[in-house]
Amino acid sequence: MSGLFTGDFGQSLHFHTPISTLLGQRIPLTLLLMLFSAVLAAAISVPLAMIASTHENGVADWIVRIVNALAQGMPQFWVGTMLIIYLSVNAGIFPVGGYGSTTGEHFVSLVLPSLTVSLTLIPTMVKSLRSSLIDALNSEYVNFAKSKGLSERRMLIRYVLKNGSVSGISVFGINVGALAGGSLIVENVFALPGMGATMMQGVLTRDFPVVQVCTLVFAIIVVLVYLLTDIAYSLVDPRVRLS
Repeated sequence: MSGLFTGDFGQSLHFHTPISTLLGQRIPLTLLLMLFSAVLAAAISVPLAMIASTHENGVADWIVRIVNALAQGMPQFWVGTMLIIYLSVNAGIFPVGGYGSTTGEHFVSLVLPSLTVSLTLIPTMVKSLRSSLIDALNSEYVNFAKSKGLSERRMLIRYVLKNGSVSGISVFGINVGALAGGSLIVENVFALPGMGATMMQGVLTRDFPVVQVCTLVFAIIVVLVYLLTDIAYSLVDPRVRLS
């Protein structure tokens, strides 16, 4: 415990290097993967939820809901493997694995892993956002905005999306553990030298110090994201702001 507070996490039994040095090399990749996955999940979920909510019980709504249900049942290792086969091996658009050596290669190598991890969040976020947006569309303030002649685009962005995003932020915060857990699987599927792959390697080689420290770091990341979620929630919803 004393070493923990001074940054001394001990020596890795498998890598034969200080764990602090090992994590310093692996944590940035895992954090980038989680960040890209979260951004990608939001970029896909919001438009899909808006399409589904503005066409409630219509063809577009049913298509989004069916695709959403199918995506929810797909395991990450299978999705990652399919993306590698079709977009890397067959199409040659993205690398099969690895992290590359330049900034451009780093970015390209994270596209498929981020998409794989984001598919864990997208179904839940779309379902929650769709329900919230439908409630907002049927609210009195939206009807009042329509009566004032406000354009549909401005009404959706300024009133509907802003109020409906409150639940989306909550759902994202609750499911942030899926981002951390997803890195364990995805980093191994795509051969990324991140913290998730390091932890898995530590489990397989019985490198207990590395497993303990990786578990602790993942827990700290989840707690910090929960804190940021609460802060974002208070910024979006004035009803929960502190005086």
